[in-house]
Amino acid sequence: MEAEFNHLNHATWECKYHVVFTPKYRKKLLFGKIKRHLGQVFHDLARRKECRIEEGHLMPDHVHMLISIPPKYSVAQIIGYMKGKSSIWMCVQ
Repeated sequence: MEAEFNHLNHATWECKYHVVFTPKYRKKLLFGKIKRHLGQVFHDLARRKECRIEEGHLMPDHVHMLISIPPKYSVAQIIGYMKGKSSIWMCVQ
């Protein structure tokens, strides 16, 4: 039974984090047209930082995400990046 691990030059890793975050003031913007595209936006942003979203659920007022993050990045750095870039995308829509 061989588990699939990720590899960097000098490390083998498997770092998965369950992250829950809310939009400012818990606005119910995650429903409707935005909800359909927001999942793809999160996947694209994660891929840009060498991360992978294992599972994700968009709730009416918050987001649940199981994300695999390489040890060279901090969790706060990746989540801050994803929240910032996705909010810019939402403002454009």
